[in-house]
Amino acid sequence: MAYTEDMVASSGQENVLGHIDARSNLAGTNKMEILLFSLGGNEKFGINVFKVKEVSQAGKITRTPNMPSGVDGIISLRGHVMPVLNLAKFMGTVGNEKHETMLVAEFNRHILGFLVKDVDRIIRVDWDKVRPAEGMLSDKGALITAITELEDGSLVSILDVEQILADAFGEGIVGNVERVQSNRDLCVFFADDSMVARRKIAEVLDKMGVKHIQANNGHEAWDRLKALADSTHASGSSLHEQIQVILTDAEMPEMDGYVLTQQIKSDSRFDGIPVVMHSSLSSDANRAMGKRVGVDYYVAKFDSIALSETLRPLLT
Repeated sequence: MAYTEDMVASSGQENVLGHIDARSNLAGTNKMEILLFSLGGNEKFGINVFKVKEVSQAGKITRTPNMPSGVDGIISLRGHVMPVLNLAKFMGTVGNEKHETMLVAEFNRHILGFLVKDVDRIIRVDWDKVRPAEGMLSDKGALITAITELEDGSLVSILDVEQILADAFGEGIVGNVERVQSNRDLCVFFADDSMVARRKIAEVLDKMGVKHIQANNGHEAWDRLKALADSTHASGSSLHEQIQVILTDAEMPEMDGYVLTQQIKSDSRFDGIPVVMHSSLSSDANRAMGKRVGVDYYVAKFDSIALSETLRPLLT
């Protein structure tokens, strides 16, 4: 039996995946919902509920030749043939217990399965209570993007899915991105909490011949953007002359991309600067959430050609 977004997850575990409409209302509230799960042992892990399509029993996994390390095989589920990643192997927590619960997730317009020991419940947290993990952890810390604390004082490690997928399948190659033809300096300001995502965005912009300023989360981005706005206002120049586009991830510690967009759109100094949301949350619901808070354009991660072609007309 599968546990879908409209069903109770399992006996004794209530509302593990609730109605998506209720979660859509979180846009602009700086809150997120996290599905808690275990890989064995006492450590708790989490993943954004919006990334999870359903929770099910894994069933028969077919091992195929030349599988990357940490990928157990492929599985057919309701018409989708998808890879199944063993998260315990990635996180270095492999024990003797079988992991047969599967999170069916959608990232970057691809469906895949994550094997876990079991799921716990969904919690709603404020993004400002979620702390970036960079510099706090080593070893498996590279696969964790943020940490938050539960009411009982226990910590939840939130996975950096972009990094996990890059480790499993490679980062991919930035395609043949053409340079932007312009007689002036161009600059894109971008914010993303994933190291691998920031690296790929910078590579695309470098190939386009566009300068860039980056921030590691929405709070840092807003602080830096306000400082730039203050500086240009004091000098009597236009901020739009300094920055032509703001590119933001959706889910980031401390302040998410939806609230960041609201802040930008409510400050007249940013008038004329389009906001592009660049996110692995590629569903229509997420696009609608972005539109609700004022996002001008939406591009799914990570397609270098789609990203460059979305940005190009905004830079010329």
